[in-house]
Amino acid sequence: MKASIYNTTGKEIRTIEVPESIFGAKWNADLVHEVVTSMMSNARAGTADAKGRGEVRGGGRKPWKQKGTGRARHGSRRSPIWRGGGVTHGPLSEKDYSKKINRVARAKALGVALSKKFADGEIVFIDSFGFAEPKAKDAKNVLISLSTIKGIEKLAGKRKNAALVVTGAREVNTEKSFQNFGNIEVAQVKDINPVEVLANKFVIFTNPEAALEILTTRIAPAKKK
Repeated sequence: MKASIYNTTGKEIRTIEVPESIFGAKWNADLVHEVVTSMMSNARAGTADAKGRGEVRGGGRKPWKQKGTGRARHGSRRSPIWRGGGVTHGPLSEKDYSKKINRVARAKALGVALSKKFADGEIVFIDSFGFAEPKAKDAKNVLISLSTIKGIEKLAGKRKNAALVVTGAREVNTEKSFQNFGNIEVAQVKDINPVEVLANKFVIFTNPEAALEILTTRIAPAKKK
């Protein structure tokens, strides 16, 4: 499998051989759904909490006598039917939403997600951003230039979740150049996951040789089992 590598002006400069174990996997909706929903559940803080009638202040005295008032009988102002009373079956902070994700399944799901993006023409390989210093203007110009590539014309104009920029190693200038872009996410290849890949329309790999080497160690062993 071959892919084109572009420069920051959107011009193809060479091709690269991409491993089929990473970008040639068959789509597996069940696996991806299981891993993505599990990862999203693990991201939930579980801090939502409502007070039950036993935790609400007050209610130590009966609101009014049992009989003779013409009103319904009540025993406590902490009752859920009273304003300011406790909450019936409300969320509790001790609830744990975490789910176990098999390491091999998570790696395989990443490969399936990347393969889907590759098959749809939504993965772009560029040689290097080459930012000498953090500059948002330069980053914007790069996006405009890359949007001239066939298949990713919507890159520069998409307002939300436009692209995930994947770097082989940490690139501080790249991170800072894109940090004020609400539609661009930057991550190192060692940290990317199926949720990030699928949440963004395009995936842009910079320094692809190094990135693919790391991806191979993450995904290929899982494919052999």
